[in-house]
Amino acid sequence: MIEPHGGVLVNRVVPAEGREAARARAEEVPQLSVSLETLRCVENIARGAFSPLQGFLTRAQLEGVVYQRRLPSGEAWTLPITLDTDETTAAWFKEDSEIALTYEGQPVALFHLQEKYTFDKREIAQHVFGTTEEKHPGVASLYAGGNVLLGGTVWLIEDKGEPYPEVNLPPVRTRELFAQRGWKTVAAFQTRNVPHAGHEHMQKIVMSMVDGLLIQPVIGKKKPGDFRDEVIIKAYQTIIEHYYVKERVLLNILPFDMRYAGPREAIFHAIVRKNYGCTHLIVGRDHAGVGNYYHPEAAIEIFNDFPDLGIKPITIRGDYFYCHKCLALGSERICPHDKKDGISFSGTEIRQLITEGGTPSPHIMRPEVFAVLKEAGNPFVG
Repeated sequence: MIEPHGGVLVNRVVPAEGREAARARAEEVPQLSVSLETLRCVENIARGAFSPLQGFLTRAQLEGVVYQRRLPSGEAWTLPITLDTDETTAAWFKEDSEIALTYEGQPVALFHLQEKYTFDKREIAQHVFGTTEEKHPGVASLYAGGNVLLGGTVWLIEDKGEPYPEVNLPPVRTRELFAQRGWKTVAAFQTRNVPHAGHEHMQKIVMSMVDGLLIQPVIGKKKPGDFRDEVIIKAYQTIIEHYYVKERVLLNILPFDMRYAGPREAIFHAIVRKNYGCTHLIVGRDHAGVGNYYHPEAAIEIFNDFPDLGIKPITIRGDYFYCHKCLALGSERICPHDKKDGISFSGTEIRQLITEGGTPSPHIMRPEVFAVLKEAGNPFVG
C-alpha cells in the first residue's frame, strides 16, 4: 500500500488508558478555547490525515509552506495549518509550556506550545490564495483570525469520530478496509456538492481504471449557496445504493473547512487522500476554486511541480454537458457540437433550478438524488 506522506502515519490520539490522566492534566494547565474549525484540524492532525504534521505550524514551517510550498523537512505541503489567537490571550501563555485546548467548555486536546509569533497576513494571502482581496472567502477567513500564531504539537484526548461517525473513518481504518478488499489502486474523489450525472460519469470511468473509489466529501464550514453537509452525505448514500457496485466504492467524509485555494488546495487534497491510502486523486476543472481567481486547469498543471508527491492525479479536462445530438455526455474536448445544443452541469444553474422549484433533467441528475434535495427543504447553506 502507498506510504503515508512523510513515511509514517501520525497518531497523536491519547490511548484509552491515558485519557483520564490527560483530562486531569487539562484541568491543571492554562486553557485556550478553540473554534470548531480548529478542533477539526486537531482531529485531522491526531488521526494522521495531515501526516507528517504533529501539530500546528511553527514559524519555520509556515515560511516553508508559504514560500517554498514545502515543510523544512522537505515534504510537499501547500496550505497553512495554524492556530491563531489575539495578542491579549497570547500574553497569558509561555513558550515551551503545556496548554489545554477546549471546545464549548470541555478539554479536547493538550497542546505543547513551542513558539508564539506573528506573520504578515497579506503575505500569506498573496502566496497561498494568489490574491489579497477580502471578497475571496479564504482570504476573508484569514483576515478575520487573530494576529498571533501558536506553533507546537498536539495530543487529542479522545477521537469520537464526529461528525457522522458511520462515514468518518480515520486513515488507519480506511487503509485496513482497502487491504481487506484487495484494493491496490484507489482513486479519491473530492467533492463539496451533491452528485450530478457528470460526477457519476467521471467516477465510473475512473472506477474502470482502478481497484476502488473513495468518495470523500469535505464536511465543514462552506460559503453561502453550497449544499449542506447532511444533504451531500445522504445524496451520495442514495446514488451508491442504486447505481454503483458497492464493493468497489467507499463513502468517507473529510471534516475540514474549504479554503478555496485552487491549485494549492488540490495538492493539499492529494496529500490528505494519500494518507487515507489512495494512490490517485481525481482532479477536474477548477478544483477547489472560487469565482474567477484561478485558471480552470491551474489545479491540474500544478502537479507538474511536485513529481515526488507519490499520489498521482487523474486529470479530467474540459467542461462537461449533456449533448442532445450525441445523446451522451460530452465536453468541448470530445464533442464537436455547440454547448448550446446540450444541457449544462453548471452548479450555479442547478442551484437556481432547485431554488425556483424546477426539476432537473434525468440526464443531469438522478431522480433519487433530486428526491433527497426536495425532502431536505432548503438544501443550501444560508
